[in-house]
Amino acid sequence: MRVLMVSDVYFPRVNGVSTSIETFRRSLLAQGVGVKLVVPRYGDEAEEQGIVRVAGRPVPGDPEDRLVGWRAMHRAVLAEAADCDLIHVQTPFVAHYAGLKAGGALGLPVVATYHTLFEEYLQHYAPFLPADWLRGLARRVSRRQCNALDAVVVPSTAMRERLESYGVTSPLHVLPTGIPLAQFAGGNGLDFRRRHGIPEDRPLALFVGRVAHEKNIGFLLEAMVHARKLRPDLLLMIAGEGPAMGDLQKQAATLDLTGSVRFVGYLDRRQGLPDCYAAADVFVFASRTETQGLVLLEAMAAGLPVIALSEMGTTDILAPGRGAFSPPCDSEAFGEMLGHFIDHPAAWRHLGDEAPIYAQEWSDAAMAWRLAQLYRQVAGKPGAASPQTVTA
Repeated sequence: MRVLMVSDVYFPRVNGVSTSIETFRRSLLAQGVGVKLVVPRYGDEAEEQGIVRVAGRPVPGDPEDRLVGWRAMHRAVLAEAADCDLIHVQTPFVAHYAGLKAGGALGLPVVATYHTLFEEYLQHYAPFLPADWLRGLARRVSRRQCNALDAVVVPSTAMRERLESYGVTSPLHVLPTGIPLAQFAGGNGLDFRRRHGIPEDRPLALFVGRVAHEKNIGFLLEAMVHARKLRPDLLLMIAGEGPAMGDLQKQAATLDLTGSVRFVGYLDRRQGLPDCYAAADVFVFASRTETQGLVLLEAMAAGLPVIALSEMGTTDILAPGRGAFSPPCDSEAFGEMLGHFIDHPAAWRHLGDEAPIYAQEWSDAAMAWRLAQLYRQVAGKPGAASPQTVTA
């Protein structure tokens, strides 16, 4: 079976959508599904078999992203989909419309993954417009786009419920992105600490993700104020880049946390990021709009306990309470729990033991099998089984 994935974002742009695409692209091969990509060109990326790059220009105010040419994307998708059985759209911008048009022209089914809760995000990027109006616009556009598809993949039950509340009637399938467990299990934490000048005995809390306002990183800085009352030597490391970097650095200085917060930027996923996970004592996460929370599972795969808010997509991961715990959405309570965790490591050691075992249930191979079954069902291919909803 051959599938064309179409997206307005992909590596070298680092985010959850890029990670999801690449994880599924590689793991679907073992399920007998070949995947081609049509994605943006960011610079002088080397040619890679199965990947077609479409030129674009930087998005105003967000130079990390690209706005691909409308006609160029449509031409590329139509050409590449000609020998495929199904089109899988990954983003709701130019890629969505190009995928739908090609599907109609070629008589192919079109599915999409709804990765991002735009209802909660738009206000951060258009603060000059009324928040209620932006939410209404996001709901209307999402409903119209989703109802034009043969099926919609969502990464969590919370996202499915949100889309149902919008009036989406297309079939909704809960199917998270899996984790390549081996990639995160072999990091060298001591080497990472030495490279970054962090003493071996200094407690280290870690956040990994895009440094954007919707990630609620400011909440973690406020929590650090309270955590340091129990452990003044605690260091918070923020691995990622994004538009909120300057504001967060100013906030850290205002809270007198300059020596207790370290911004290290993006890390190479093959070695730098696994080493970073291995160097930390605990992973912290406070996003309230996450559609899944892949980084929580990456941390658990590395044997790292997680302290995170149980909101939206992270609830599916955190609900069983294995390898993680969820304090209330209050910076003081979060900080006190973090400080207690760091100050009493023996009492919480079981979380580190549970985390990698639990992460195995979210492996890339398991999720790729489920997605392959969904593809075959939608495309009417032999061997399809009823897709199973994942709510673990």
